[in-house]
Amino acid sequence: MFILNENNSVANTFLAELRDETVQNDRLRFRENLKRLGTLLAYEISKSLSYEPKQIKTSLAATTIDVVSDDLVIVSILRAAIPFSEGFVSIFDHAEVAFIGAARKEGAGDIEIALDYAAAPDLTGKTLLIVDPMLATGKSLIESVDRLMTNGTPKKIHLASVIAAPEGIEFINQNLDLDFSIWTCALDERLDEQSYIVPGLGDAGDLAFGPKL
Repeated sequence: MFILNENNSVANTFLAELRDETVQNDRLRFRENLKRLGTLLAYEISKSLSYEPKQIKTSLAATTIDVVSDDLVIVSILRAAIPFSEGFVSIFDHAEVAFIGAARKEGAGDIEIALDYAAAPDLTGKTLLIVDPMLATGKSLIESVDRLMTNGTPKKIHLASVIAAPEGIEFINQNLDLDFSIWTCALDERLDEQSYIVPGLGDAGDLAFGPKL
């Protein structure tokens, strides 16, 4: 598991603004900070990917550069992940992009997940980057993975979030049998009685795009 803010960097500034109630009123800035953190986390994930040499001819001579050889698919969990996933797409610009519509069923006693939409290519042998800003209970990620597996079994899964809760990490470790790694910008304290991350930042989808009915 990789936690971006374990070492100080400019990512701390973006995280601070995402959490700050006085800055959250600026939706454009909120979305931009999600995108910035997506870019930084995508760069960190790139260090763990497979590479192969590629010969390049410049105007002066030929040279060899190692480039990413993994066949990548970025999976965006709608709707909150849209700006976060833009950061990943800007780094892995040759990747395919899949979409999953996953949300909590409001009013349910136990946390239940509604999967309303899924669009993904053949995933057989590919490397998945599943991006969702808030990793709370982990249930939406597990159900999203289960749905994606109907499109083939990937080689590797990278789960990327802005903020994660220990309970969600534990749930994923107990319920995901595939080869996976977890990447997050910050690991928070806990979930509250409504299963929201504390201290967290609130509802990332509402803050990015406005409240929903």
